[in-house]
Amino acid sequence: MSEQSKQGQDHSMKRGLKNRHMQMIALGASVGTGLFYGSAPTIKLVGPGIIASYALAGLFIFFVMRMLGEMAVREPVSGSFSYFANKYWSGFMGYLAGWNYWTLFMLAGMAELAAIAVYLAYWFPDIPHWLTTLLCLVIITAVNLINVKAYGEVEFWASFIKIGAIVSMILFGFYLIFTTMGSFPHNFHNLWDNGGFFPNGSWGFLCSLAVVMFSFGGVDLIGITAGEAEDPEKSLPTAINELLLRILIFYIGTMVVLMSLAPWDKVGLEASPFVQIFEEIGISAASNILNLVVLVAALSVFNSILYSNSRMLYGLAQAGNAPKIFSYLTVHGVPLVSTLFSAGLALIIVLTTYLYPQAGEVFMHLLALVVAGLVISWFVIIATHMKFRSTFIREGRLDELKFKSPLYPFINYLCILFLLVVVAVMWQMDSFKPSVIAIPFWILFLYITYKFKKVKK
Repeated sequence: MSEQSKQGQDHSMKRGLKNRHMQMIALGASVGTGLFYGSAPTIKLVGPGIIASYALAGLFIFFVMRMLGEMAVREPVSGSFSYFANKYWSGFMGYLAGWNYWTLFMLAGMAELAAIAVYLAYWFPDIPHWLTTLLCLVIITAVNLINVKAYGEVEFWASFIKIGAIVSMILFGFYLIFTTMGSFPHNFHNLWDNGGFFPNGSWGFLCSLAVVMFSFGGVDLIGITAGEAEDPEKSLPTAINELLLRILIFYIGTMVVLMSLAPWDKVGLEASPFVQIFEEIGISAASNILNLVVLVAALSVFNSILYSNSRMLYGLAQAGNAPKIFSYLTVHGVPLVSTLFSAGLALIIVLTTYLYPQAGEVFMHLLALVVAGLVISWFVIIATHMKFRSTFIREGRLDELKFKSPLYPFINYLCILFLLVVVAVMWQMDSFKPSVIAIPFWILFLYITYKFKKVKK
C-alpha cells in the first residue's frame, strides 16, 4: 500500500455541519424537482386532488423519517440505514440497502440534471441540453471536493433562496386569489371546477401517489448527515420533527395556490408549473425569477445527492461491501474516490441528453425507476427499525433511545401496507410497470453479487 493510501486511511470525516446547516439541508432535501417539475405529471393524473396526495404521502414519509431518526440519534454514523440494516438485520440487507440507495440516487441525480436542462432551455433554447448538464455537473463536483463545510454552506444558501422564494410565491399567490379572483368561495373555484376535486376519480388519486413518492425522495438525507453533524442528538430530532410542518407549508400550501390560480388541465410539461402559471397571468418578471429559483432548487438537490451518494459509498467500503479504495479520505475528510466515481457515472445523463434531446421524456423514465428504488429503500428502513427496536426491548435498553418513533409497531405495519398499495398501483400503470418488474431482478442481482463478494473473501 502506498504512503498516500495509508495517509488517506488515517484521515477521518469531520463533524463540520452546524445546526443551521442541518436545518437548511433538511428543508432543501424536502423541496426540489419533485415539487417544481415532477408535480406537473401528478396534476395531470389527479387534478386538484394533488393536495390530498401530498398530504397522505407526506404523513407516510414523516413516520418513516421518525423511524430512521430513532436509529440515527442512537448511533450517528455515516452510511445511515445501510449500517443499521447490516448490524440489526443481516449482512445482505446492509449490502442491499447501501447499493440500492446509491443506485436510485444516481438515477435521481440524473433526473435532476435532466430537469436542469429544461430550466436553462427556458432562457437559452439554442444551447444543447448535454452542454448545460455537463457544466452543472462539473461545478457541483468541485463544491463537494472541498470539504463538508463547503457543501453545507452551498446547501444552506441554495435552500435559503428556494425556501424564501416558495414562501413569497405562496403569499403572493394568496394575494392574487383574494384580491383579483373574487370573494370566497368563488376565488377557489378552480379547485372544484373542471371535473371536481378528483376529476379522474379514486384511481387517479391512487396513481398520483406513485409519482408523488418521487417528490419526497431525498428527505432521508437527514439520516445520512448524522455522521458529520456537530450535535446530532439535538439537530436531528429538530430537523425531523419539523418535516411535517414543512410538508404542510411547502407542498400543500403551494398546491393550493397553483390549483386555485389556474385550471388543473392547463398545467403541462413544457416548463415548471410555477413558471407556466405566472406567465399565463401576465407576470413575466415573476416567471423569470421563478425559473431561476427552480434552477437553484435542482442544483441544490443534485448537490445533496452527490454528497449523500459519496457518503453511502464510503459507508459501504467501510463495511467491506465495496472496494476499499472508496473509503479513501482527503485531509479535509472528503471521500475523494467515492465522490469522483459518483460524479463520473452521472456523465451518463450527459450522453443521454445528447442522444435524446427531449429531456422531459428522459426525466419521466428516470422518475419511474427512482420510485421503485425508493420503495425498496423505505421498506428496508421500516423493517430494520422493527428489528432495531425489538433488540432494545429484548435487552431491556429502551431507556437508551432518546428519540423514539411513535406508535410502534402499528405504524410500521401501516407504512408497509402503504408501500404495498403503491407497488400494486404502479403495476397497473404502463409507465411504471417495467420498474416494478425490475424490482425482483434487481434484488436477485444484488444477492448474486453479495454472494460472489463473500466467496472471493
